[in-house]
Amino acid sequence: MSNEKIYQMDFSKVYQLLIDKAVKKGRTKDEVYEVTCWLTGYSRQELEQMFDGTLTYGEFFQNAPELEKKRDLVKGVVCGVRVEQIEEPLMRSIRCLDKLMDELAKGKAMDRILRK
Repeated sequence: MSNEKIYQMDFSKVYQLLIDKAVKKGRTKDEVYEVTCWLTGYSRQELEQMFDGTLTYGEFFQNAPELEKKRDLVKGVVCGVRVEQIEEPLMRSIRCLDKLMDELAKGKAMDRILRK
C-alpha cells in the first residue's frame, strides 16, 4: 500500500481498528487513548471528537498539537519495516503509533510503552 493511500484513510475507521485490536488482546480502550495522547499531544476529548468528522489519518498526525520527543525511542519492525529507518516524518509517526499499539497488545507495561 502506498504512503498516500495510508494518509487518505479515514481516521475514525483506522483508530477503531487499533482499539479493537488492543481490547481483543485484553487491554483497555483507556490504554489506547493514553498511548495516543502521549504520542500526539491530543487530549482524550479531542480524540473522541475526531470520530464525528471526516479527518484523514494523515491529517490526524499533521495536525497533532505536539508530537512526543521520545518517539525516536520507538524501535522495531512494523509491517516488515524498521520504524527507526523510516525517513519520511509523517509515515514514521504513523508507524510509531502502530508499534506502540503492537507493544500494548503484547502486554507490555505502560511505563515501558511510554518510554518512562
